[in-house]
Amino acid sequence: MRLPVIALAAGLALQAHAQQPVVAEAPLRAHLSLLADDLFEGRGTGQRGGDLTVRYLETQAAVLGLKPLADGSYRQLVKAEGSKLLPGSFARFTTAGGKTLSPATGNDILIGTMGGKEHVNIDAPVVFVGYGAVAPEEKWDDYKGMDLKGKVLVMMVNDPQPTAEEPNRFAGKAYTYYGRWMYKYEEAVRQGAAGVLLIHTTPSASYDWSVPATSFAHERFHLAGSGNPLEGWLQEDTARALFAASGFDLDQLRAAAERRDFRPVDLKLTMHAEVNSKIRQIEQYNVVGIVPGTDARLKAEAVVYSAHWDHLGIDENKQGDNIWNGAIDNASGVAALLAMAQEAVKHPARRSQVFLWPAGEETGFLGSIAYIRNPAWPLDKTTADLNLDSMNFVGTTRDIGVAGAERSSLYDAAAVVAKKMGLKLAPAIPDLSGAYFRADHFSFAKAGVPAFNVGSAVFSGDGYFDFVKDQDKSRARLMAFKQDYHQPSDEYHADWDLAGMVQQAQFTLNLGYEVANAPKMQTWKAGDAFSKVKR
Repeated sequence: MRLPVIALAAGLALQAHAQQPVVAEAPLRAHLSLLADDLFEGRGTGQRGGDLTVRYLETQAAVLGLKPLADGSYRQLVKAEGSKLLPGSFARFTTAGGKTLSPATGNDILIGTMGGKEHVNIDAPVVFVGYGAVAPEEKWDDYKGMDLKGKVLVMMVNDPQPTAEEPNRFAGKAYTYYGRWMYKYEEAVRQGAAGVLLIHTTPSASYDWSVPATSFAHERFHLAGSGNPLEGWLQEDTARALFAASGFDLDQLRAAAERRDFRPVDLKLTMHAEVNSKIRQIEQYNVVGIVPGTDARLKAEAVVYSAHWDHLGIDENKQGDNIWNGAIDNASGVAALLAMAQEAVKHPARRSQVFLWPAGEETGFLGSIAYIRNPAWPLDKTTADLNLDSMNFVGTTRDIGVAGAERSSLYDAAAVVAKKMGLKLAPAIPDLSGAYFRADHFSFAKAGVPAFNVGSAVFSGDGYFDFVKDQDKSRARLMAFKQDYHQPSDEYHADWDLAGMVQQAQFTLNLGYEVANAPKMQTWKAGDAFSKVKR
C-alpha cells in the first residue's frame, strides 16, 4: 500500500532528523565527573593517574565502536623526559671587572635543564638578543647570522611592538607565536645556545612570576632528545641589576631591540651555573579512535577533534588538597569528545573523523607535537583540527567563540553552522595573551593544518560571551574561574548546569560534519602566518 504523500514526507523528515548527531548531556556529565574525581589523581603526566586515564579512554573508545590504529591499538606512544631541579643548583654572574652577582633561585632567577643530563655546568658569556626572533615574513632577524653557539642568550618575552609607521607589524598589539616562551626556547636550541633566560614582566608574559616559578619548582617534561642545556627566567629587577653591573641600561637596550637593525649585544658578563636535576625517561600515550568516512574518495581525508587528557596530577610536597583535578582544564574537553564520538560512530560523514586525546599538553604540547611528527592520518589529508580545552561550564550562550578561525576558511564554515543553530559568532578581539598559541590545535597550525580552539569561554579571559540567563552573574562566574585555573580548586560540582558545555560540544561536532562533508579541504587565508609550515 502506498503511503499518502503527507505521511511519506513526514516520515522522511523524521528520518532526516534522526540522522542528525545529537550530543547528550548524560554521558558528558558522567565522563566529566569521573575523570575529575580524586580516583584519577589529577591525570598527571608520568603519574599513576595518567596511566589510569589512558586505560579508561582506550576502553571507552572500544566500547563506543571507534576504530583503532593500524596496529590494532588505540594508543600512540609519546616518549618523554622528565627533569626536576634538585637542591644545591645555583647561578651567579661575573662582570669583566670581577664583580659577582648571585640572584636567588626561585625568587630572582629560575633555572632548569631540558638537555637530558643530570649535572650541567655552565661557564659561558651572556648575550642580549632582543626578542630572540627570526621571522622571515616580518623581515626580522634578531640574530643577524652571528655565531652564538655556547653562549647564554637573554631575551625579552612578547613581540616587537607596533609603531606609527608599522601599526600592524607582528599583528599589532596582539600576540604572535614569536612572542611565546616556547618559540624562544626552540629558537635558542636552533642557535646552539648553552642556555636561554627570558626577562619576565607580567604585561609581556600575560601572567605573573608565580606561573613560571610554580612550573620550575616541579618536574617538567619535554619530548626526549630535544631541549636546552639550561633554560629559565629572570625577574625584571634582576635583569636590570645584571645589565647595570656591566654598564648597560636595560631600557636603552630594549628600545634598540625594537628596531630591525638591532644586533646581539655582548653584555660583558659570564654566567656560572650548576644545574643538578633528577632525570627520568617515561612513556606516555595519546589515545586515538577513528570513524571511517563513507565517500569512496573523500574518506582518505579526515577532520580531527582533539582534547588533551592530562592535568597537573598530585604534588606530594603540598600540604592539604594536593590533587590538581582539572575538571574544567581539561576533563571537560575529554568528556565532550567522548560524548561526541558516541554520536559520530552512528552517523559517519563523507570524510573520516579522528578523535584524538593528546598527552602532556600542560607540559608543552608533548602529545600533539608527537602526533604531528607521526600522524595517525596524513597531515596533507587532514582538513582541520577542532580542539576543545577548558569548556563553558556556566550556561548556554547566544553566541559562540571562534577566535583563530578567521585565519582560515574555517571561519566561513563556522558562520554557516552558527546560523543553523541560531547562534552568532562572538566578536573578534585582539589576542593580547597569545591564547591561540596555548592549546593543542596550535601544533596542527604550525604543521599547516587549519585549526583553532572552538568556543572556549574560559580562554577568552574576559567573559564577553552573551549568556542566555543572568548575564552579569554568568560573566562573573566565568571570570571567577581565574582563581581556580591550575589550582586544586578546579573541581567538578554536581550542581553545574552543563547546557552550555553541551551546546559547545554540539557546535564543534556540527562544524566537524560541515567540513567533513564539504566538497573541498579547508584552507588558510592568503598571507596568514601559518599558510606556510613553521619549523
